[in-house]
Amino acid sequence: MPNTPERPRRVRVQRDGPLLIEGPVEVVDEHGEVMVSQRFTVAVCTCRRSRIFPWCDTSHRRRCKPSGPGSRGERPDTEPDRVKESEAP
Repeated sequence: MPNTPERPRRVRVQRDGPLLIEGPVEVVDEHGEVMVSQRFTVAVCTCRRSRIFPWCDTSHRRRCKPSGPGSRGERPDTEPDRVKESEAP
């Protein structure tokens, strides 16, 4: 892959999700192995749960890390689950 792209690559960081990188990309792991993806957009795993690491397989969706103190893993743009009155203690 050329080392001089026509324009800088864009990397999008997502809370509790993968890095989305405009492709094609080369990823070099800790052992020096080079993995190449020719896709238009590449999802690179950040949770390390992916079975196809370093590529994301959406394993992060099964068990999200809490986002803050006292958090139950909800996203800030969602409302917490509501308990029906008949189910309340």
